[in-house]
Amino acid sequence: MLYSPKWSKAKKHLKSFICDSLQSRINFQVINYRRAHDQLGRAVITVDKIEKLSMCTITAEREEFRRTWDKRIEMEDFDFDDVEMNRSLQDQSHEQLKKDGIYGQYDFFDALEKYFNAPIKDSLKSTDILIKILCLLDRRVGKRTLLKMKETILTEHVLVQDFYKLRCEAENILVAV
Repeated sequence: MLYSPKWSKAKKHLKSFICDSLQSRINFQVINYRRAHDQLGRAVITVDKIEKLSMCTITAEREEFRRTWDKRIEMEDFDFDDVEMNRSLQDQSHEQLKKDGIYGQYDFFDALEKYFNAPIKDSLKSTDILIKILCLLDRRVGKRTLLKMKETILTEHVLVQDFYKLRCEAENILVAV
């Protein structure tokens, strides 16, 4: 899904969810590469004008290809003509990339769509790192919820932990993470 004509509207909607304490510090950018074959590029989350998360399509696709290729090599009887097997390996690689915090621009748009269309309670339970990050920045997540998360935050990806620390600092909540 390409957001380009609707990105400004989606960005405005997304910014409306950012908590007051981070409103002026957080920014979202989408950079499209016109000369790229699919015209996708990067999505970036910045804090105080410093990139904290860059979701580059080229980087993600290159890494997905490499991981899929490695899985094929590990298999002794891999059949390149087996479309289902190829698709399955590619899907496995893509899911592993997301767990490792390596995203393409399209993953950001997909996470945005899910985040916009789900209740905040459901989004907080998501296993998607991007959705969790968006929740941590959300004004609907209050101090009590942040304090409850203190116990489980150490099991989350380091990116989620970083945004948790940022939000807690902005809200003057003392946490030792």
